[in-house]
Amino acid sequence: MKVGLVGFAGSGKSIVFEWLTGVAPDPAKVQNGQLGSTKVPDERLMRMAVKYDPDKLTLAEIQFLDTPGLMSGGEDDRKDNARRLGILRESDGLCVVLNGYSETDFAKQLVRFRDELLFADLEIVSNRIPKVNAQLRKTKPAKEREADEFELATLQRIVAAFEAGQAAHQMGIKPEEEKCLRSFQLLTLKPEIVLVNRGDTGFADPLPADLLAMAPTAVQAPVKLEKELKDLDEETRTMFMADLGLTEFSRDRVIRAIFSSLGRIAFFTAGKKEVRSWAMDKGGDAVAAAACIHNDLAARFVRARVVSYADYEACGYSDKEAKARGLERLEGKTYIVQDADCMEIL
Repeated sequence: MKVGLVGFAGSGKSIVFEWLTGVAPDPAKVQNGQLGSTKVPDERLMRMAVKYDPDKLTLAEIQFLDTPGLMSGGEDDRKDNARRLGILRESDGLCVVLNGYSETDFAKQLVRFRDELLFADLEIVSNRIPKVNAQLRKTKPAKEREADEFELATLQRIVAAFEAGQAAHQMGIKPEEEKCLRSFQLLTLKPEIVLVNRGDTGFADPLPADLLAMAPTAVQAPVKLEKELKDLDEETRTMFMADLGLTEFSRDRVIRAIFSSLGRIAFFTAGKKEVRSWAMDKGGDAVAAAACIHNDLAARFVRARVVSYADYEACGYSDKEAKARGLERLEGKTYIVQDADCMEIL
């Protein structure tokens, strides 16, 4: 899972990147995108590992792509922003970092940012239309002409919607239209989570209602403050946290929120050799889960042994006890995997 970290210059986006990944930002790399990764904390897996005492413990990972900050000037800046945003087209989702230490209107910031996404998508789709028109002027079989005409109609509909301020995810794009648009990797189709990067104050205040109306899964954290506190010795850190009213660090919570808000769940496999969480798309079936482990398992899938995490925990993480209580299920290819399912693929 690759998540693009995006925001306007001055939002503290690169500090967020280091806070999440532990990788120091490299100015030489950020223009083309700098990658770093982090584990997705999961207390459920840690409790399971205590029982199994495995040789290896593996947590699901998120890759973060730090990108150049966007400019908020005139038309030239907007065109440059579209180029910078192009780095994100191969990402699975976006984490939008808002300036929460020197600005207070978070909803306004988010509107401005989404306008930049819309312009970038409008530009890339608009550029395709002259090429399709040129194809239509050529002599070709009726079936190919029909496909070109359908593509042109789709592109024109999408451009009209963009120009009216409508994002791609609001358009009700049909499957046959999506095929025409797939290569564009539209930014306004990507799942998004908003992170308000707070300063030394205000981090305990509730997020404004107008922001939550636009971004219900938005989260906040005093990123720079937490990063500085982490570098202190334990006694000094405890004292400062008490003075600031900080009871815990928010990094783990934010990582989990990013993971779930961008449409991912984890399922677990467990044994003496390894206890592991596997990331997959929410709504995926048992075969998709098998493919996460190995393509051969998906190709030769017969069925899956499944116990929900709550049931497995109640049984003391004992396969024998779960089976005796009738809590273990045999599921087929169409079973939709649930978050924290404990699975064995057969």
